[in-house]
Amino acid sequence: MTSFRHSTGQKNSRRLAALALGLGLAAAALGTAAPAGAQTQGADRAPARSSAGYVGSAENSGNKAFFDAVLRSVAQRQAEHPSLKSVTVYYNASQAPSFRSQISSAASIWNSSVSNVKLQSTTGSADFSYYEGNDSRGSYASTDGHGSGYIFLDYTQNQQYDSIRVAAHETGHVLGLPDHYSGPCSELMSGGGPGPSCTNRYPNTTERSRVNQLWAYGLAKALAAVGARH
Repeated sequence: MTSFRHSTGQKNSRRLAALALGLGLAAAALGTAAPAGAQTQGADRAPARSSAGYVGSAENSGNKAFFDAVLRSVAQRQAEHPSLKSVTVYYNASQAPSFRSQISSAASIWNSSVSNVKLQSTTGSADFSYYEGNDSRGSYASTDGHGSGYIFLDYTQNQQYDSIRVAAHETGHVLGLPDHYSGPCSELMSGGGPGPSCTNRYPNTTERSRVNQLWAYGLAKALAAVGARH
């Protein structure tokens, strides 16, 4: 699980960085399940609590299954469309209706920032989904170790922090980036570290380069993974 929070979280940051390097990239997967506490009724279901941070990360041990599921999805799409030259990751925002605009903006930000992977909205089967609701942990990205993953957006936190920054930050985890809470506001993955006054919604040069590097051979890896099973 990866999330927005106030504190530095150095140990979690190092763990996630190692995972990202070891896997080559972290992505999302088919068959997402709704997180506990998720709401789909809209913004009128605001939480009663008065504060929430970009909350701390637990283990992200599901990333390998998460990644493998995306490879299978990408390979299937490439087989259906042989002209495909880059990786498109599909997301479904139908379970987060209060944040559709922010999610769309976050996807546009990433699509304008990187070239080796693209995010595309769908209302059908997707590689990952967004959910909304109340959670004392705030917003986070999560995998379950079985190829399922999602992004959860917390109501109160998105009232306190720039909501597009929150969505873009969590989407950054889907694209393979770890948290770096001690970073400046100019780093998207610094999350809540710089505080609520930070409204930067864009990845910096290093973050853009890292995502492009992680996804540079995404399509080739997907095809190789499929070929190895035949």
